[in-house]
Amino acid sequence: MNPIRKLAAATASGVAAVALSALPASAAPALHGPHQGPVVFVATDAIGGNAIVAYDRAPRGGLVPAGSYPTGGNGGALTGSVVDHLASEGSLGYDPQARLLYAVNAGSDTITVFAVLGDRLERRQVISSGGQFPVSIAIHGNLVYVLNARGGGSVSGFVRAGGFLIPVPSWHRALGLNPDQTPEFTSTPGQVGFTPDGSHLVVTTKNGANSIDVFSVGKPGLSATPTVTSLPGTVPFGFAFDRYGHLVVTEAGPNAVATFHVAGNGTLTQLGAIATGQAATCWITPADGALYASNAGSGTESELRADATGALTLLGAAPTDAGTVDAAASLDGRYLYVQAGGPGAVDAYRVNPDGTLTATGSVTVPGAAGGEGIVAI
Repeated sequence: MNPIRKLAAATASGVAAVALSALPASAAPALHGPHQGPVVFVATDAIGGNAIVAYDRAPRGGLVPAGSYPTGGNGGALTGSVVDHLASEGSLGYDPQARLLYAVNAGSDTITVFAVLGDRLERRQVISSGGQFPVSIAIHGNLVYVLNARGGGSVSGFVRAGGFLIPVPSWHRALGLNPDQTPEFTSTPGQVGFTPDGSHLVVTTKNGANSIDVFSVGKPGLSATPTVTSLPGTVPFGFAFDRYGHLVVTEAGPNAVATFHVAGNGTLTQLGAIATGQAATCWITPADGALYASNAGSGTESELRADATGALTLLGAAPTDAGTVDAAASLDGRYLYVQAGGPGAVDAYRVNPDGTLTATGSVTVPGAAGGEGIVAI
């Protein structure tokens, strides 16, 4: 039997029993059936108490408030941050196999696990992130890795079993960044994510090391050390994968987007790059074959396409509210939802066939100024 499955089978019942005994009153089953249509979940990252705010998708793509759910932990703010307190991408993650939502509580060094019941959430577990100041979550099958930003940066591994997360200490890897480098919000790691086939785990280090670190993923967990691709001066921040499986990375240094081929040994080969012409290009989200880069300094969303060779074409830029940060696309690819950290808003857009965006409305998320973390399901 796979060692991961052995671990899960041996420990899941005990973890479930402990977690269920501590289940908060807020996690009691709803009296009414949940909404079954498309939903968007947004993290507030509020320092005094993090929460996830749920929105139903209206027929034309707008958002309708559907409830707010405390995570049981606190948000956090990196020193120097203004509109992007976590300075990361992917701080809220959805596990479609188990219908679970994972949220970071950076100020409490914890992860919250919610069961997703339509547009309602039931809090199941609050667990240590295994490091300091968690900012990003990666999910593949029953494997979950969390990126911790402080203390030199680290990734911590978990197995999902019985609807709960089980930490695996041997999967912890330190990134070895300088914890005293300033400004802090540009020097901490930016994102963790799996390659589409789950064979590698990717980490961007921003200005901490100006590199992309790629760990191999096997039965024993992560490789002892990553394959490191150094990209001096580029400040690699957020990333996604395009429809061809290319790694697409935002580079906040030159305000550009670059594409890479990930080899089996973890080495990266650059395929293309293009300047956005905007300021603070830091987040990237795919939708319906196009790519959308968030520019915090310009208050815009760059519209791009990548072809089979990795070459990029810039289509234009759509205006957003101030402080554009993380974004999420609907599962059908028809809508894009963009967080604006200045007012703590979410701007909604229709994705047009040519890849351009048309605004369909905006909502202000209570207590979410400077917050990051968004999922659309």
